[in-house]
Amino acid sequence: MKLLDLQISGFGKFHDRSIQFSDGLNIIYGKNEAGKSTLHTFIRAMLFGMERQRGRAAKTDQFSKYRPWDLKGGYEGRLRLESQGHIYRIHRNFQNPREFTIVDETEGKQVEPTKAFMDRLLCGLNETAYVNTISIGQLKSATDSGMASELKNYIANMNTTGNMALNITKASAFLKAQRKEMERQLAPEAARTYTNVLGEIRNLEKEISGPEYENHLTEFQAKQAQAKKELDQLRTEREELLQKIARGHQVLESSQFTDEASIEAYESRGKEIYQDYSRAKVICEKPSRKAAPILLFLFAVILGAGGGGLMLSNASGLRSFPLLGGGLLLTALILAGAAVLLLAQNSGRKKDMDYSKKLLQEIFSRHLGDNTVSQEGMNAFLERMAEFKRLCRAVISSQETADTLEKNMEELSRQQSGFGAEIETQQKRQWELEKKLEHLASLKTQAEGLREVIQENERVSQELAAIDLAQDTMTELASSIRNSFGLYLNKEASDLIKGITGGIYNSMSVDENLNVFMNTKTKLVPMDQVSSGTLDQIYLALRLAAARLIQSGPEKMPLIFDDSFALYDDDRLRSALCWLASAFSGQIILFTCHRREEQILKENHIPFHFISI
Repeated sequence: MKLLDLQISGFGKFHDRSIQFSDGLNIIYGKNEAGKSTLHTFIRAMLFGMERQRGRAAKTDQFSKYRPWDLKGGYEGRLRLESQGHIYRIHRNFQNPREFTIVDETEGKQVEPTKAFMDRLLCGLNETAYVNTISIGQLKSATDSGMASELKNYIANMNTTGNMALNITKASAFLKAQRKEMERQLAPEAARTYTNVLGEIRNLEKEISGPEYENHLTEFQAKQAQAKKELDQLRTEREELLQKIARGHQVLESSQFTDEASIEAYESRGKEIYQDYSRAKVICEKPSRKAAPILLFLFAVILGAGGGGLMLSNASGLRSFPLLGGGLLLTALILAGAAVLLLAQNSGRKKDMDYSKKLLQEIFSRHLGDNTVSQEGMNAFLERMAEFKRLCRAVISSQETADTLEKNMEELSRQQSGFGAEIETQQKRQWELEKKLEHLASLKTQAEGLREVIQENERVSQELAAIDLAQDTMTELASSIRNSFGLYLNKEASDLIKGITGGIYNSMSVDENLNVFMNTKTKLVPMDQVSSGTLDQIYLALRLAAARLIQSGPEKMPLIFDDSFALYDDDRLRSALCWLASAFSGQIILFTCHRREEQILKENHIPFHFISI
C-alpha cells in the first residue's frame, strides 16, 4: 500500500493544502512549528479516524488540538492511496464522523467501510499497532537508563496477536479488575423488573384501546364549525329582517300608523269623509236645489206685491178685498221664509262639502302627493291604504320569522356550547391519552433498556467466564509467549539491527528475563551499556520487526518517520538511510527539520521525492 496524495480542507494550521507523494523515499522538510506533526497526525486521522473525547478530556484531546485555525474550509480532508492495484479516495469530516466515505476510483464506485475491508486496506493494522510499529518517532528526552527501560517494556508488550499494547503482568491485573467491574455491572433484578414492566405495558395498551379514548375531536370540531356557520347565517338573516322591520315601522310611523287597526280606522274615516263630500256635492249641484229658493222668493215677492195692492185698493175704497190681500201677504211671507230657509240649507251643504273636500285634500296630499279630490284619487287612496296594511302584515310576518330565527339561533347556540363541551372532553381525553402514550413509550423504552441489561448480563456472564479462562490460559502461556518472542526477536530484529548499525552489531538476543544484549564479534553488550543513539537504533529495529510480523497479506503499509533520527550522528544517519533505501522496497515518508537527510541522499545517489512545507 502506498499514499498518493492528500488534500486538507481544514486541519490545524493547514487550510486548502495539497501534498503529493511518490514511490520510494519521500522527504518532508519543514522548520520547527511548520506543521510536520500536524501533517503526520492528519494522515493517521484519515486512516483510523479521530475520536472526540468528552468532559474535561475534550479540552486537550487531539480533536480540539487540531481544530482548524480557519474554519472556512471545514474540519475535513481527503487522502488517496493505492492498495492491491486499486486506487481509493478516503474522505472524512472530523466535525461529523458520519461523513466518512471511501471511493474505489479504479472501479468507479463507493465502498462500504466495513471492518473487514478496513483490515484488508490497512494491512491488518489497528491504530495501536500502527502507532507502535510503522509510525516511528524518537525517544525524545529519555535518559539512557530510561530508554533501556522503555525498550524492555516494549519487548514485554509484544505478542503474537499483533497487539503491541499488551503486558502480560498488567493484563492479568487488568483482567482481575475487569472481573470485579463486570460483577458490579450485573443487575440481578433486571429479569423480574422486565417481567413487571411487560405486564404494565399490556395493561396500558388494553386500557388505551378502549372506546372512551377513540378520537372524535375532529368530528365534534366539524359539527361545531357547521353550527357556527349556520348560526352566523341565521344571525345575518335575522339582522336583515330586523332592518326590514325597522324600515317598515319607520314607514308606518311616518304616516302615523301603529298597526293594521289604525290603518283601517284611518281608511274608514277617509271613506266617510269622501261619502259626505260626495253627497253634499250631489245635493249642491242639483238645479232644483239652486232654483227653488229663488222661485219661492220671486213668488213670495209677487204674492206680497199682490197682497199689498189689494190692501192699497181697500184704502181706496175697495172694501171687498181686504181679507184676500192679507192672505196673499201672509202667503208671501211664508214663501219668503221658505226661500230663506232653502237658501240657508244650500249654504250649509256648500260649507260641509268644502270642509270635506279640504280634509280629503289633506289626506290625498299626505299619502298621494296630489290633493285633487276625485274618485280616482279616492281609489288611489284606498290602494295606498291597502299597501300600508300589506306592509303592516309583512312587518308582523317578518317579526314572527325573526322570532323563529332567534329561537333557532338559541338552539344552535346551545348545540354549539354542547359541541364545545364535547370538544373540551375530547381534548381532555386526548391529553390523558397522550400522557398514557408517553408513559407507554417510557415503559417500552424502559423495557428495551431492561432487555439490553438482560442481554448485557448474559454478555457479562460470558465475559466473566472468558476472563476466568483467559486468566488460566495466560498463566500457562506466559512463559511460552516470552520464549517465543525471544526466538522471534533473536531472528528478525537481529537481521535488522545489523543493517541499521552498519554492521557494528551483528545481532541481538533476549533472555528469559527480557534483558536485551547486543552481539559483537567479541562479546555480548547489555542494552543499558550502549549509547542513546544505539538505543534509538535498537528501538527502530524492534518496531520494524514487529511491523513485519503483524502486517497480514502481501502488501505492507508505508513507513513513517517523524524526526526519528534526531539523535543520530551523521554516520548513523547515513547508515540508516542507506539501509532503509536498500532493505525496504515500499514507500517511506520521512519528516525532518534538517537538510542533512537531503544532503546525504544526494551524496549517495539515492533517489527521493522532496516536499517542503
